[in-house]
Amino acid sequence: MKDQRNLQLTRRDVLLSAVTVALPVVAGAAQAETIRSVTDVRKLPLTLRVNGKDRKLELDPRTTLLDSLREHLHLSGTKKGCDHGQCGACTVLVNGVRINSCLSLAVMHDGDSITTIEGLGTPDNLHPMQAAFIKHDGYQCGYCTPGQICSAVAVLNEIKAGIPSHMTGDLTASPETTNVEMRERMSGNICRCGAYSNIAEAMAEVARSPA
Repeated sequence: MKDQRNLQLTRRDVLLSAVTVALPVVAGAAQAETIRSVTDVRKLPLTLRVNGKDRKLELDPRTTLLDSLREHLHLSGTKKGCDHGQCGACTVLVNGVRINSCLSLAVMHDGDSITTIEGLGTPDNLHPMQAAFIKHDGYQCGYCTPGQICSAVAVLNEIKAGIPSHMTGDLTASPETTNVEMRERMSGNICRCGAYSNIAEAMAEVARSPA
């Protein structure tokens, strides 16, 4: 009788056994469904006007503007740094306005004009900001430089357009290209090499030059 009692199964034991057997099957089915949902996403057509040329793409709607530039258009000048919009290495100009391309989906920019570091100048014909960065050693290691230069160009355009910043003292007057003003506007672009003073000098030189 003792041995028979030990062999008896309760309803709870049966249910636990069934769940134990079924879990791998359910998990496998869920994993397969997840894979299908990732790979079966319908791609969307769009056109990006990049550095003056129309580029037609078909992308997963979850593709960031940064990945579309680097992985699909092979414009590797724009860098992927933190991928959270905190370092500014991925800065590009969209319709003349600087944005963190890692935080923006490519499909949001269908028809927009996008300028990357490759579109600002060439080795034989540098943009004034690129030339000033070289002169003042603002490149340092160079990783953050494309975003720094794109942002620096946008900063001077913002000041020229009279757009105030947090540091602008008089909102009724045109902002000036002071060191403090430019540093405040560039605060979203991080340089681990610490070339900030060199970058500020480069920007000041371009700001002083006749437009």
